[in-house]
Amino acid sequence: MSKYVDLNGYPTPYYIVYEERLRANLDLITQVARDAGVKIIMAFKANALWRTFGVMREYGVESTASSLNEMKLANEELGVLAHTYCPAYTPVTIGQYLAGSSHITFNSISQYLRFKDDVERFNSHDGNHRVSCGLRVNPMCSVISTDIYNPCCPGSRFGVTADEIEDLPDGIEGFHFHALCESSSHDLEQVLEAFEQQFGRFLPRLKWVNMGGGHLMTRKGYDTAHLVGLLRGFKQRHPGIDVVLEPGSAFTWRTGDLIASVVDVVENSGIKTAIVDVSFACHMPDCLEMPYKPTITEALGDDASGEAVFTCRMGGNSCLSGDFVGDWNFAAPLKAGDRLTFEDMNHYTTVKTNMFNGIQHPSILYVHCDGRVEVLREFTYADYKSRMS
Repeated sequence: MSKYVDLNGYPTPYYIVYEERLRANLDLITQVARDAGVKIIMAFKANALWRTFGVMREYGVESTASSLNEMKLANEELGVLAHTYCPAYTPVTIGQYLAGSSHITFNSISQYLRFKDDVERFNSHDGNHRVSCGLRVNPMCSVISTDIYNPCCPGSRFGVTADEIEDLPDGIEGFHFHALCESSSHDLEQVLEAFEQQFGRFLPRLKWVNMGGGHLMTRKGYDTAHLVGLLRGFKQRHPGIDVVLEPGSAFTWRTGDLIASVVDVVENSGIKTAIVDVSFACHMPDCLEMPYKPTITEALGDDASGEAVFTCRMGGNSCLSGDFVGDWNFAAPLKAGDRLTFEDMNHYTTVKTNMFNGIQHPSILYVHCDGRVEVLREFTYADYKSRMS
């Protein structure tokens, strides 16, 4: 039974997701897909809040999957077969992947050859469900500055380079490349040029090309017209090839926030730190991994200065020394009880959170278009204990 609450007085911390913002992103993505004549599917690695998928289903959203759990979520909560890519399948998992997928991409030629017979047996036994096989390729075109998110850096374990393919293995119907991360259409243009130069000789034999994720088309200032032109141009050069994009962040970009409260303010060596009832390490991990400093709604701009400005960093409520990010400027000193809004915390947050230190996990709230605030999940000690053995 759904539980609805009044935000006034609802205890922090909590994530809050807005249906209206989700729909705005879905409207844009749907329009781009229609104008370009491509399919744009959702990547669960950025967001898997399945209780918000009712909106996704209205738009006919399909998904990619990189694990059995993601694949099952696509099957159960979106009602679709997944476009699956996993760095390595096993004899134990391959049958399950085939049963829940429409497309399956192999990371290496050896992986494909190892399971080629499994695919052929599956396809011959189920006339209503045929799985199309693809190969992940690596155009070795790096447009990402942060190595941890760069699948095309030297030594990458992802995909086959052009010099590894003497001839396309029989049964491969598609190529999948992924070389972007919250990138622009102009970044895609560079990667696409490298892809066609290196792998173009194989394209006449393919049925589909998956251009992966990282297409942040819902970010303000993204040149969607340029993206549409690129995709149309590719389809004109390679008629008969279906094109798929699978962005993660774009679907849930700026659709939710994390609301926290100041618990204490401490000072050491002239540096003030506001300790909040959330943790960067546990609840905003990309801030430390990327790293980046999120926007806090209640803070002043970074260019604010003067004696009246109160400057402090934010410290997480864990025992990890590095669990902090800073600095922010405020119009007045922060004090215990002040609420802070960490903006844009609905992608790569809830899917990556953890319960280090047993810190209380933020609740998850959903604001419907009619203003009702629904509690999707509240976490308790039982959630922490059930993860342990």
